[in-house]
Amino acid sequence: MSDELSRNADVRTLTEWIDESERITVLTGAGISTDSGIPDFRGPNGIWTKNPKAEKASNIQNFIADPEVRKASWRDRLDNRAWSADPNDGHRALVQLEKRNKLVALLTQNVDGLHHAAGSSSAKVIEVHGTLREVACLECDYRDDMQIALNRVRQGEDDLDCPDCGGILKSATISFGQSLVQRDLLKAEAAAQNCDLMIAIGTTLAVYPIAAVVPAAQRVGAKIAIINAEPTEMDHLADLLIRESISEVLPIVVHGAKNLTDGEAE
Repeated sequence: MSDELSRNADVRTLTEWIDESERITVLTGAGISTDSGIPDFRGPNGIWTKNPKAEKASNIQNFIADPEVRKASWRDRLDNRAWSADPNDGHRALVQLEKRNKLVALLTQNVDGLHHAAGSSSAKVIEVHGTLREVACLECDYRDDMQIALNRVRQGEDDLDCPDCGGILKSATISFGQSLVQRDLLKAEAAAQNCDLMIAIGTTLAVYPIAAVVPAAQRVGAKIAIINAEPTEMDHLADLLIRESISEVLPIVVHGAKNLTDGEAE
């Protein structure tokens, strides 16, 4: 445990809030996975900052209309950092929060699957932007493990079609211009309305509609805590702002105030 962090007044406050809360909803963004070696999108070393073509591929209309965009996207998928990344202490801390029976839902904008890999329950995790771990057809219900599709790329295919209907295949992520899964949105809204503490972690809170869960939680009287390295679009709504390393802060606040006291006594 970092002594400096454990003495930080805001960190201590969040620790106490977690102890006192009974229904916590968590929203995570790319910032929770950067310590696992997965870059964010728009930061100084972000995926789209370094490779504007990757941002173009994230628009569903470009993906459908341009075979070259699809081919580049499949080549990029082969070397995606997610395949070699492991969950970090931030991901694992949220598993402990679930084990404390305080977690209503873990909403994530991430598509890397690291919450599942860390051990978070599928019943709690809502991947509102889909998952990179699976491939889906844009024209039928075909869906399969992403590695099956990538094996086809490794064998020389460069623009994959659906084995069932011949339609276009893409990762089972939600691209710009694609509709989110209504069922997941309803679950996210319900989780926001049924919490007494909302913690937004590693997200700029600039992407809608999922960012709307923060004001939704505030409207029902929940406390709002934001943990992010940079300012967010909703800092003005926060009861608590923490600008510290996510993978260092989360284990501290999740383990509880008693552990802070015990650590000081040692």
